Amino acid sequence: MNTLNVGDTAPLFTLNNENDEPVSLTDYIGKQQVLIYFYPKAMTPGCTVQAQGLRDIKAELTELNTVAFGISPDEVKRLIKFCQRDELNFSLLSDVDHQVADQFGVWGLKKFMGKEYDGIHRLSFLIGLDGKISHVFNKFKTKEHHDVVLAVLNELKK
Repeated sequence: MNTLNVGDTAPLFTLNNENDEPVSLTDYIGKQQVLIYFYPKAMTPGCTVQAQGLRDIKAELTELNTVAFGISPDEVKRLIKFCQRDELNFSLLSDVDHQVADQFGVWGLKKFMGKEYDGIHRLSFLIGLDGKISHVFNKFKTKEHHDVVLAVLNELKK
C-alpha cells in the first residue's frame, strides 16, 4: 500500500454515485475543497456512524466551501439503500473494482479475527482547490471522524 501524502496531486477520477450518475473530481477542483473518505462497506456499524456524522455537519462543510464524498467497493444498488436508510445528504461513490482506492493507496492487506484479506483501509483525504492533498485523516474513531474533519477545516481557514 502506497498511500498518498500531503502535497501529492489527487488522482483524477470519475465514479458513479448512488443514483448511478457519474461524479468527476475535475468538476470540483478550483471551486470547492473535496473531502474523500474511504470506507469498507455500506450499512455496517462503523461505516454508518461515520456517514451519519458527516451528514450531520453538512451545513458546516458547505460554509467551509467543502463537499464530501464517500467511496467504497459497494455496488450502486447498495449505496442507494444506504443513502435512503440513513437520509444521507451527500454522495456515495461506487468503486467496485477498487481502482480509485488503489490510486489513493488505501486498498491493501487487512487482518480481522486472524484472517487476512484485501480491502479498503479507512482513510480520508482533503483535496484543496489546487487539486493537491492538503490533509490526510488517518487517526480517528469513526464516531469522531466528523469532529476531526471540522477541526482541521477550521484550522486551515485561519
